[in-house]
Formats: sequence, C-alpha cells, structure tokens
Amino acid sequence: MTDMTPFLRGNTACVPLMCIDEKPAISVVGLGYVGAVSTACLANLGHRVVGVDIDPDKVADIANGHAPIHEKDLGTLLADGVQDGLVCATDDLAFAVRDTDVTFVSVGTPTAPDGGCDARYITSAAKSMAVGLAQKTDFHVFVMRCSIPPGTTMNVMATLLEDVSGKKLGVDFGVAFNPEFLREGVAVADFYAPPKTVIGATCTRTANILSKIYAPVDDAPIITSIETAEMVKYVDNVWHATKVTFANEVGRLAKSQGVDGHAVMDIFCQDQKLNLSPYYLKPGFAYGGSCLPKEVRAVAHIAKSAGLSLPMIENLDASNKVQIEEAVRLVKRSGAKKVAVLGLAFKSGTDDLRESPILEAIAALRTGGVDVTAHDPAITKQTNIAGQLAYVQHGSPGLAALAYDLPALLADDAHAAVAGADAIILTQNTPEYAQISHDAMINDGTTLIDVVRAFQNPPAHDCYIGIGW
Repeated sequence: MTDMTPFLRGNTACVPLMCIDEKPAISVVGLGYVGAVSTACLANLGHRVVGVDIDPDKVADIANGHAPIHEKDLGTLLADGVQDGLVCATDDLAFAVRDTDVTFVSVGTPTAPDGGCDARYITSAAKSMAVGLAQKTDFHVFVMRCSIPPGTTMNVMATLLEDVSGKKLGVDFGVAFNPEFLREGVAVADFYAPPKTVIGATCTRTANILSKIYAPVDDAPIITSIETAEMVKYVDNVWHATKVTFANEVGRLAKSQGVDGHAVMDIFCQDQKLNLSPYYLKPGFAYGGSCLPKEVRAVAHIAKSAGLSLPMIENLDASNKVQIEEAVRLVKRSGAKKVAVLGLAFKSGTDDLRESPILEAIAALRTGGVDVTAHDPAITKQTNIAGQLAYVQHGSPGLAALAYDLPALLADDAHAAVAGADAIILTQNTPEYAQISHDAMINDGTTLIDVVRAFQNPPAHDCYIGIGW
C-alpha cells in the first residue's frame, strides 16, 4: 500500500494529490460539531475530504485522526479516514477550494447584538473561498450548511463569491443550501439515517452533484429553492423548541392538578393520526369551532387559578387573533369596499358557526365600513344562528355582533355573492368556490384573498393573495 502518512504544506496537513476514485473531493469549512462529523462520514463514504478551520488545535486533531469533540464513533471514523488517506486538514481555505470539487460551509452563525444572525464568519469564509475559486478552471460547488435567515446564501455568500473571484454563478460555480439535521450525541448515526435530506440549489447541475454525494444514505433527497431550504432549518428548530416548551407547560399544569405529566404525554404521543402528524401543520386561517377556542381558554384559566404561568398556551389565543387581523389587513390593503366571503362555518361541510374566525373578520370589516356579502352551502337564512349564539356568548364577539344581521348578508348562491365584489375572502377549500373565485379574479380583476390554500399551485396573478404563502 502507498505510504499515506500526512505531510505539512505550510500550515496544511494533507495527503498527496491523487485520484482515489470518481467521487468528488470535498472541503469542509468549520470543524465544529457539524463539520467534524461531516468530514468523518463523507470520508467513510469514499470521498477525499479536506477539513478547514482557523483553530490550529482542530486542524491538528483532524489531521491526526482525533475527534476535536466528544461524539460517538467520530474518533474511529476520523482515524480510519486518515489511515486510508482520505482525510487531511488545513487552515488555508483558498488552497482547500483549489484542491477539491465541492465545499461544505459549516462556520458559526452566533447571535448578533440586535438578536439577529451574525454573518461575519460567512463573509470571511466567502472571501477566502473566492480567492481559491478565482484560481480554478473547473466548476465548483459551494454548499452552505449553517443556520441562517432566508436570502443569506445568495445575498451574502454567492454575491461575494462572484464579486471577489470574478467568476459567474451558474457557469463557473454553483451554490446550494443543505441543512443538517444531526442530533449531538448521535450525530454519526443521524448522518447515515437522516430524517430527510434537503437540497436547495441554484441549478440542476449543482443539485445532481449533491444528490449523488448523498445517494448512499438517502436516494430520494428533497430538491427545493435555496430560500425554502434556509427557512426549513429555522422552522425545524423552532418546532423542536415549541415541543419542549409545550411538554414542559403540560407538565407544570398536570402537576398542579395532581396528575402525572409523563402519563399524560405518553398517551398523547400514541396518537399519530392527529397529535404527531402533518395534520394542522399547514399555514391557513385561524382555528375556531366548539372545542379549540374554549378549551385553550379553559386551560389558561386552570393555570391562572393554580398560580401558574404558561406563556405559550396562554398566548395561543392572542396569536390566533393576529391571524384573523391579518385577513382584515389584507382586505384593507386592497382598498376593497365590497367583500364577498365564501365559507362561513368554521369547517367546510358543517353549519357550525360557533367561534368561526371569519365571523370576527366580517364584524371588523363591517365596523370599518366595508359592505359584506356571504355564502356557505350549509348555512341558510333558516339556520338556527341564535341557538349557536347561546353556546358562545362569552367567547365569540363576532358571532354575537352578527347573529341577527347575518341572514341579511347571505346570498342565494356563490355566484350572486361575488357579483360586484371588489375582493373575495376564500375560507373553504372546495372545487366550486375555487373555480368561482378564480374566474372572478381572471375575468373581473377581483382581489382574491385565499386563507385555505385552495390551489395546489397558487395562481401567478397580481390579484391573488395567500395569507401565508
């Protein structure tokens, strides 16, 4: 076997350049948790990997096959990588770019003084990478893996790469955002069995290169836009924080009532049809109906009576009201004086008006001088609205305000409701309503405010407004 003992090139500990196989050579910038694990695991997949860091101790550790952090199986993989001539390390980022085909960027993105994301390490890395890129003739792929606000990859990294190197994006190099979903402590295992692989890329060529790299561990990556991939990383972590906070609030609430919170959540987690599923987890309109609003209030009341503070649960209602206010704001922004509302019940296929959020919006619009007409296939002028009002008299000011006026707002059919309207609020996802709304938008220029994502592919029309898309 050829002697693969690492040698020094300036401050670089590397193996001689050689063609080990057809797999692209990869440089990994930042040798913390993500970078060190990526270096070891990519080498284990057969890639030659150059680790890069400004910390000489991390560079020395990687070069010698030692794990710079405590992580199960990491040291063994790094030692194997060095032994096989697949892992080396350097503090020369420009060299690492010249010496490889793909660069993974895993530098730190700490919190800035204003609470935002501090991108200075990305900026510094991009400038150094651009120096290496300027000295190359081959196509190079740069892959951002840090947690960053949407737009940062393109507006910071890609822009600097072009400006400093003089190279052209899409011609000389490609850019991608590939979030990591590695849990500390089991990061190596997560690399080989990822919950998902997300690739946001500037071009098909770049996406294909990354897809081939990940093929041994995930042959069906999710290909999307860079901005969507950036947002996914943030949303994933915020959701995990939400779960922790929710479970802790449940624990405090349960304990105050003499109940074992773990027993409650053990049963809660067995429901994978509703509780642990995609159900309810899509942007849309506010929640309503006979259960959710009153029970959120009831739990908040129990907590208050027990002297507990449950900030997340207590503020669910406040957040829900903001979503209703957003629908009203979109109407006001459109300048509409006459609005047609398609769908009144809190859920399509029912005549249940109890705490239906659209009623609150209608009440606010009418107070602001907007003329409202409405239609719902399950609600007529004979619907017992007064009977429903009695149930929610302490919870639904919108229904209380409309209980006796609502019948006069009802049109005989959906076509009559939208006739002459300046704007439509679409609250129920039915083919009939979607078609009628779409036709009014296209033929009459009616503003369509969609709060239920009635179209799988939202119309690319100036008059179409999605409440959360």
